[in-house]
Amino acid sequence: MKRHLNTLYITSPDAFIRKEGETFVVELDNKKALQAPVSTIENIVCFGFKPVTPALMAFCAENNIGISYLSRTGRFLARVYGEQKGNVLLRKEQYAVSDSDERSLQIAKNIVAAKIANSRNLLLRHIRNHGEDMDCSGIDSCVKSMAHAIVKMEKAATLDELRGHEGECASLYFNCFNSMITCQKEDFVFNGRSKRPPLDNVNALLSFTYMILVNDIRSALETTGLDPQVGFFHRLRPGRPSLALDLMEEFRAYIADRVVLNLLNLKQVTRDDFEKKETGEIRLSDKARKEAIIAYQKKKDEVITHPLLDERTTIGLLPHIQSMLLARFIRGDIKEYPPFYIK
Repeated sequence: MKRHLNTLYITSPDAFIRKEGETFVVELDNKKALQAPVSTIENIVCFGFKPVTPALMAFCAENNIGISYLSRTGRFLARVYGEQKGNVLLRKEQYAVSDSDERSLQIAKNIVAAKIANSRNLLLRHIRNHGEDMDCSGIDSCVKSMAHAIVKMEKAATLDELRGHEGECASLYFNCFNSMITCQKEDFVFNGRSKRPPLDNVNALLSFTYMILVNDIRSALETTGLDPQVGFFHRLRPGRPSLALDLMEEFRAYIADRVVLNLLNLKQVTRDDFEKKETGEIRLSDKARKEAIIAYQKKKDEVITHPLLDERTTIGLLPHIQSMLLARFIRGDIKEYPPFYIK
């Protein structure tokens, strides 16, 4: 099985990255701020276009280390990667599956079912942990409604019908999200999802965390040999990583949402860590970005037993495992794609 490697995040606008021997060195104000062994890094993520030497870029390309550039708010800008891995026949079959509504629906149903189940799991976890301290009747009602939606979803005859059921469940879930914020409730009020741009502190934190998660999934798909742009549930659009967005649905609640809730409920970020622009957009401060990245990395380092493979693995390897399972299904090695369900 693939070894769990780290992602090197560069958040400072004044940082400079270079290679020194068998290590990556990050310099800030002409001083070494960080030094990491090359053998432990699989991706470098830069927030903004940082100075990267051509020699370092060539080394990363030759050694399959991706360099991703995100905006200060976490929006994907560009990715530098070496020669594409994987069999061209795998991608041809992926495109054929994507062109088939029937085959796409089969995969999409499994992905959406896992998304809803994992979202319900997070809500049920909150009831178990806080049911004696607060009124969770609203969340309990939401969980039951989502269970009914799963039954309807399984009968969906088209992708559009499936998208409708998924949207219904997402709305139910986010209607309960504010109830899971147990600290700093006056400073972090969530009244629904706003994306481009995020219009409140919680949405800004969610959008940022989703973006670094989808970047990891994009990398996992490329490593497996799949095209992250061509998915089965999300509609195809130029520049949109539709397959990465598909696969992320399984991990939104289990990874990203839990990271965000921990940041808020453990007071690792406060209202002072956010800035409101003239357009109404809310942006994270450098401190908030760093706290989010640290919490996200810690989450990736947690070890679990994969519910299907019954093997111990880190959470950070889950996108790679699911990418490989998806590739096996596309090749015809297994009868259906088994999505990630957390027990």
